[in-house]
Amino acid sequence: MDDGAMLRVMVVDDHPMWREGVARDLTEGGYEVVAAVGEGAQAVRIAASVRPDVVVLDLQLPDRSGVEVIQGILGSCPEARILMLSASGEQQDVLDAVKAGATGYLVKSAARQEFLAAVRRTADGDPVFTPGLAGLVLGEFRRLAGLTRAEDPDAPRLTERETEVLRLVAKGVTYKEIAERLVLSHRTVQNHVQNTLGKLQLHSRVDLVRYAIERGLDE
Repeated sequence: MDDGAMLRVMVVDDHPMWREGVARDLTEGGYEVVAAVGEGAQAVRIAASVRPDVVVLDLQLPDRSGVEVIQGILGSCPEARILMLSASGEQQDVLDAVKAGATGYLVKSAARQEFLAAVRRTADGDPVFTPGLAGLVLGEFRRLAGLTRAEDPDAPRLTERETEVLRLVAKGVTYKEIAERLVLSHRTVQNHVQNTLGKLQLHSRVDLVRYAIERGLDE
């Protein structure tokens, strides 16, 4: 995202007071709230028309599971980023959401400024997790990778710099930290990640982490 652009955010939560409070915080934080809804089916339907940059989504909705809503939104609005904001920090809930396509996961005890910063980072494609959950997700990706590390001779060729950035992405390093380590601008790091996503025909940084771990690049 262009740092000067006003982010378009949709809020999905079935508790009216919480939903209104999150929408108010976002507006006061300089974001444009394009929709605030309380049901999953409604969220999926509306997302296709309002085209949010970020969807702040509760895991527990009355009509559909969070996983179904993630899949529905990304099916009609694939460029959207999903930030889960849930009362649950259970391991399976987190993993199910990420596997379905969520970019980040915060528990509702997060501070206001932490949440507002997380929305911006989510829009940039940077995985954002409540402390402790990032390691859980990376650990699961490593477990799933198992022995599937044979080199594919037909795999796209990455430049040395793209591979270097990819290794750091696989270790869970943020874009800002990568930029500092490699003495690059934040925008240059983003460009390397976008180029790599395009070459590998992947859609999100979460996909990129999984790809890198499968090839042992996190070691």
